[in-house]
Amino acid sequence: WDKTADELAIRYHSLFQMDGIQKEDVTAFILCSVVPTLETSWLDFAEKYLTGCTTPPMAVSHKTETGIIIRTESPAEVGADRIVNAVAAWDYFKTALLAIDFGTAITFDCVSKKGEYLGGTIHPGIGISLDALAGKTAKLPRIDLDRKTVPVIGTNTVDAISSGMLHGFGGMIDRMTSLLHKEMQQDNDDEINIIATGGMAELIAPYCSSIKTIDPILTLTGLRLIYELNHDC
Repeated sequence: WDKTADELAIRYHSLFQMDGIQKEDVTAFILCSVVPTLETSWLDFAEKYLTGCTTPPMAVSHKTETGIIIRTESPAEVGADRIVNAVAAWDYFKTALLAIDFGTAITFDCVSKKGEYLGGTIHPGIGISLDALAGKTAKLPRIDLDRKTVPVIGTNTVDAISSGMLHGFGGMIDRMTSLLHKEMQQDNDDEINIIATGGMAELIAPYCSSIKTIDPILTLTGLRLIYELNHDC
């Protein structure tokens, strides 16, 4: 994905054609990225090729008007994806919450009942954990986690890795939500809602008790809300 604006244009011209979309049909563009060079390429692509946009292409940062206040030590360090998830989750619940994103990293983001972004935690993701096992050990294979039920006691290598990943990460989710919930409740007596998103959310949810709500398009919803807020939509 480390492409120039022109390379992105070639790629998306083909994808647009496959779906019968004209580039003039795209009337708005907003992104969140944690890779600065990639962000620049995408903004250049949108400005140069998406001629139907009625507003300048937009990238979310800690400086963007989002409707929530960032209460961390260094707001500039907060990833745009985490900000966007917090915005969407706040719009969903309008009360104290935890947003969990199962991406390359697993992130927990805490929002107060006043709509303040408080911070959270960052953990290695499931995919990179599987890659590390396969890449740093001689005999452990890279496996796909594609089964609904996995025994805790693995009687073969694949089951043992699957158990470690699914039951292990599920336990981590429950432990972290419990700790974060307890710390947030020091200043808040209300119930704290939990919402999960990301590619592995559906897979991990059966292995933990804390995730009740899953929204696979939480990040996209946050982007839409931020765009609308900044353009009076």
